Amino acid sequence: AIVKLQCNNTKHELVLTDKTDKNGYFYIEGTKNITSYGAHKCNVVLVSAPNGLKPSNLNGGLTGAALKPKKSFVSKGLPFFLYTVGPFAFEPKCSR
Repeated sequence: AIVKLQCNNTKHELVLTDKTDKNGYFYIEGTKNITSYGAHKCNVVLVSAPNGLKPSNLNGGLTGAALKPKKSFVSKGLPFFLYTVGPFAFEPKCSR
């Protein structure tokens, strides 16, 4: 599946995409412009699904899932914060 991180800050609009692994996990590293104060203006959406499936809106997969704070840590002397979303789901494409 393909997922997209969208941040709609008036100064720094950001759109990043990533492909999930075989278990459905993904990791998108935001830029330094996204702070813990601005993360509330970001969300993640499903862009496309594998194997003829279509994205569903479970947990905001289509309308946008808000980032949920998970864990803070320090890497290379810089503070970081890990966020999570989902889980997302897919549904079969039905022909009518």
